[in-house]
Amino acid sequence: MVSFLLRRIGVMLVTALCLTFIVFYLTNLPAKLDTLAKTQAGSRISDAEVASWLERNGYNRPMLLRYGEWLGVAPGWTREQPDGSVTGRCQQLTDSTEPEAAPTRCGLFQGYWGNSTRFRAPVSEVVGARLGATGLLMMWVLIVMVPMALIVGVLAGMREGSRTDRGLSTFAIASTATPEYVSGVVFIALLASSTIGLSPLLVSWGWIDGPVLFQGNARSALEKITFWNFALPVMTIALYGMGYIARITRASMTEVMTQQYIRTARLKGVSFTNIVLRHALRNALIAPFTVIMLQIPWLLNGVVIVEVLFSYPGFGWTLFEAAANNDIELLLAASVVAVLVVLVTQLISDIGYVWLNPRIRIS
Repeated sequence: MVSFLLRRIGVMLVTALCLTFIVFYLTNLPAKLDTLAKTQAGSRISDAEVASWLERNGYNRPMLLRYGEWLGVAPGWTREQPDGSVTGRCQQLTDSTEPEAAPTRCGLFQGYWGNSTRFRAPVSEVVGARLGATGLLMMWVLIVMVPMALIVGVLAGMREGSRTDRGLSTFAIASTATPEYVSGVVFIALLASSTIGLSPLLVSWGWIDGPVLFQGNARSALEKITFWNFALPVMTIALYGMGYIARITRASMTEVMTQQYIRTARLKGVSFTNIVLRHALRNALIAPFTVIMLQIPWLLNGVVIVEVLFSYPGFGWTLFEAAANNDIELLLAASVVAVLVVLVTQLISDIGYVWLNPRIRIS
């Protein structure tokens, strides 16, 4: 297991390095840099002024060298001003204009992520705060989604072809086939609108005091999470992801229930409940476990639509803002976080798969 972990960690590091370079290359294309210069210095500046701004801010250097600066393996760029002061990448970390006051290298390996041009704050602070907000959303989505998906899949797979199987399978397919932006809009119209849906009806009956049953804007959840301001984004994401896990669980459960040892247990007179709980369930959860772990990176990167729809300033909303405003440093930091989450969850998935499947562990 130790050698397996060392090999996987080595592959993860190489993969992360390659993916971050691809993202760095795409975000630092000449057209992107020109757009960044016009965004920061003014949309009507001339090409000469664009080139001057890029030179003053260190963007006119070779891309490989700037990638090394961003990683922290190459010295940060410096530029002497006409008044004798020095500016540079690492000079931003100190108030002094003396070159000796700033570190030589300042990049990812040194814990410096740069400054966000959209939020006018250090990228590490922005990503940390937004990642925490999305972490809360992901936690509640998993709490709702995973148990419901497993229950639906197990109940559908226990008796293949039954009316329960057909009904639950139809529900799972319908939930997976409905995109988040569709179900989110439907939830808002039905439950969070003061003019249509259930809210006006409940107000006329005197069942609710406010104008709407649920809040369609989840921004207030950053200060205090309540059922009424957080339920709709959680339901929207959970409903979409639940169907896929339920289908995988149903297929795995159906396959397990046809195995010879299940038939033997039934012939010995073991109750159906004990067969499902003690013999079939663990083997049936091997495939869904991998799928559940892969849902975590999807939740981190796939909540962009939901967070923008419900105005919830989490990681997905921040990624959208960074892309819309060409915030290169923030986009790079978000890509690093996303790559690490994907690679770590895949590693945990592989370890859990080995633990659940004795045949792999023995081999």
